[in-house]
Amino acid sequence: MVMIDYHTHHVRCGHASGTLEEYVRRGIEIGLTQLGQSLGNIKLSRFKSGEIYCLYEESIRNCDVFLVQTFSHPINEHLVELLVMMDAAKRASAKTVNIVLPYYGYSRQERKAAPREPISAKLVADLLQAAGAHRVVTIDLHAPAIQGFFDIPVDHLTALDLISDYIRRKDIRNPVVVSPDAGRASAAEKMANVLDAPFAIMIKKRPSHNESVITHLIGEVAGYTPIIIEDLIDTGTTIVNVVEGLKERGAEDAYICATHPVFSGPAVQRLDHPNIREVVITDSIAVDEGHPDKFKIITVAPLLSNAIRIILEGGSISSLFKYGGV
Repeated sequence: MVMIDYHTHHVRCGHASGTLEEYVRRGIEIGLTQLGQSLGNIKLSRFKSGEIYCLYEESIRNCDVFLVQTFSHPINEHLVELLVMMDAAKRASAKTVNIVLPYYGYSRQERKAAPREPISAKLVADLLQAAGAHRVVTIDLHAPAIQGFFDIPVDHLTALDLISDYIRRKDIRNPVVVSPDAGRASAAEKMANVLDAPFAIMIKKRPSHNESVITHLIGEVAGYTPIIIEDLIDTGTTIVNVVEGLKERGAEDAYICATHPVFSGPAVQRLDHPNIREVVITDSIAVDEGHPDKFKIITVAPLLSNAIRIILEGGSISSLFKYGGV
């Protein structure tokens, strides 16, 4: 959690922002320092039973509190920790409680794909609102329609501009932007426009969770260098299947781009693939320092601190969207 002291504003970071890791925490802190602000202090601990304890170490009465927490592994622990921090802030008479979620967990469960399934993304939205959230700031939701699950303001940021600028500076020969499924086609088209490159779409089916089979390809990839764009990478299985499918169709080695490095199980090892040139991700979730050299991590800390600044001072969040937003 981050807590900002901006006259009556506080930003605090929770333990999962240990999964934002110190370099992101420092990045946010630098951005706040430029605003004349600093991170607030909060005590988080566990009882022997595993229950979470939270104590704000300074008064937040009548303050606008910003809690920064990312839903990384273990996601359920970090979700409950955030809810506890929100409850403590509300009971300490905070004026508003604003939630900054770089990665919104459970976002892939935004609809019923089969009978008797939950819509967990809606459940998380309900929990945050019931706990007292006044605003949510997040980055690259798996499905933008999740914003509609909330009855409070949702500022939906994107890291696509940061990733697109990085890829453009590399001046890749014969690029083609590839969406691994229809859901990312819009993002692929936007990146293709930035790079002045063609784009292609892979059609896949999922026999089970975290498994996918490529069935069709729309677009030309033979002789091109694929730039595969995703919102998140979990196990890495889908990405590897896409890369191998493109290689079979005559494509060159690929670049992988994703906002959220969830990286479950041996995902990092899978992505250290001979046909993957580079993996471009952000620090919305921390990646272990022992990652391969081909991993390029772009920080979202300035994006978050600028969003907080705009919320506090007034202005348009859309000013952060270089290429038109999500």
